[in-house]
Amino acid sequence: MKLFVRDLTVIDASYLCPVRGMVGESWILDVVMSGELNEMSMVLDFSRVKKQIKQLVDQYVDHRLLVPAAHASIKMAATQPGYATVDLLRGDQSIHLHCPDEAYCLVDADAITIETVTQHLHQVLSGKLPDNVQGLELVLRHEKIDGAFYHYSHGLKKHDGNCQRIAHGHRSPIGLYVDGQRDSKLEADWAKRWTDIYLGTAEDQVRVSELNLSEHAASVSDDTHYGFRYTAPQGLFELAIAKSETEMIGTDTTIELLAHYIAAAVKPAIGEHQTLDVVAYEGVGKGAMASL
Repeated sequence: MKLFVRDLTVIDASYLCPVRGMVGESWILDVVMSGELNEMSMVLDFSRVKKQIKQLVDQYVDHRLLVPAAHASIKMAATQPGYATVDLLRGDQSIHLHCPDEAYCLVDADAITIETVTQHLHQVLSGKLPDNVQGLELVLRHEKIDGAFYHYSHGLKKHDGNCQRIAHGHRSPIGLYVDGQRDSKLEADWAKRWTDIYLGTAEDQVRVSELNLSEHAASVSDDTHYGFRYTAPQGLFELAIAKSETEMIGTDTTIELLAHYIAAAVKPAIGEHQTLDVVAYEGVGKGAMASL
């Protein structure tokens, strides 16, 4: 007997890639379980599926920075109890972090892909489901997007939950409407602008030399990198990332403020007498709207 749950949850995370840098991602998770019926004539109660599996995925993978721990360009080291540095060495676009351990998800692979993350999820769930569940199929997939989209990473220091982690992200569509008509060129231009971007908050910026980074960051300077640091309920978060892969925002990077930011940036290109409506997404199926 098999039990399936489509759209069980969405994983919003970022990952490190030697080619693309820090990549924001959103994956939809579908689950199929097989096994013998229990005393309630069920493989597993739907409410338990949603609670048990989603809780484990949220705890170990969602809103973390996925690190391809087996790749030669990745360096990791524990610092003080509960903290570690992670470095992605890629010349003058290297990325360096010092964060609480719970900000990272270490994947035993040389690349972060749907396949390697799926395998990691199997390891996370292994042995944690009821005995009558004998088989588990996991399907990670992208949302089908009709139009332009971008990948962005950020951190929200004022957030009480896991959004406070300095390197998590989303794969997000964008809708731009001029006088009520969707403008695909404006959308494509914005998606290009925010290709694999890190959105940094200006008030979190510090000199790179002030960060507690590893020895692998010794050659990083303020000429090539932005330094970010903030303290949130989960601890101290620090990041150095290339300026060429960052856009500095004058506010926090909540989706509400990002929608207004996009509107203010796009408006001059369309003329003052035309209306602009922005539909900005934060991952799958949620977001904010702004109009000018």
